[in-house]
Amino acid sequence: MGLVTKNKERDFCLPKHRQEIMEAIELDLIRDENVLAIFYGGSIGSGETDLYSDIDLRIVVKDEVYEEYRLNKKQRANNWGKVLFFEDFNWANYSTAHYRTFIKVDSFYYKSVDIKPSIWLQKLKIVHDPTRLIQDVLTKSAALKYRPSVHEIEHWRTKFFAYLHEAYRRMMRNEIYYALHNIDNLRLSMITGWYMEAGIQPNTFGDWAKLEGDRSKLNERQLSLLIQWQCSREQDDILNVMKSIIPEFIPIHKKLCEQYGIDENSEWVTEILNMVM
Repeated sequence: MGLVTKNKERDFCLPKHRQEIMEAIELDLIRDENVLAIFYGGSIGSGETDLYSDIDLRIVVKDEVYEEYRLNKKQRANNWGKVLFFEDFNWANYSTAHYRTFIKVDSFYYKSVDIKPSIWLQKLKIVHDPTRLIQDVLTKSAALKYRPSVHEIEHWRTKFFAYLHEAYRRMMRNEIYYALHNIDNLRLSMITGWYMEAGIQPNTFGDWAKLEGDRSKLNERQLSLLIQWQCSREQDDILNVMKSIIPEFIPIHKKLCEQYGIDENSEWVTEILNMVM
């Protein structure tokens, strides 16, 4: 039957409320002569929205007004609906507005020079681009392929080792939430390894967006492993999850080393793993 909450009716209406805010955004920004381009990223850009998708808004403005628009980012968001609260930093080029309709808008402000071809700009929804700045970047971005650097792989494997060792230390100290935090990082490290092997740009570390659920790029076996790696606060359970992750790390580490010409150094890896296992 699935989870039933008091907000079912409200949630069912979220796409309507999201569309209303998008219409308000576009009406407000398109007629602003200082706005050079408007586009959406995220699930709107890729056409993969669901009930709970937020609005990932990107705004390119003239250089001479950039600082003014960045400083007034909260005031601008009030033009698009009734804001319940904001989360951001004054120094940042973005603001996150949470509206009373339970819609969230992440609005980012840029100068033209900031917009460059990127893996992250391969799927966009362009709504205003009179100079074709964004269309040109979108075309160039489409030709890019992700390939992890040697530095990325070195950083990935040493961070995996560090999370493993720290999970053990914190478990033995009975600092269970700290240990569980490191278990979570081990899961994320495995996902990063799977993505690198598949030639997929990994999420920013710590970001679980689209790693599970219907939009995940992981295969059924990988998703099943993530479920198996769930653990309680019991020390034996934590240790068993650590033990079950290691046999999955070893082959993916070997494949990445072979694929990108890195010394696997299996004896060194075994020494590190055996410190806690």
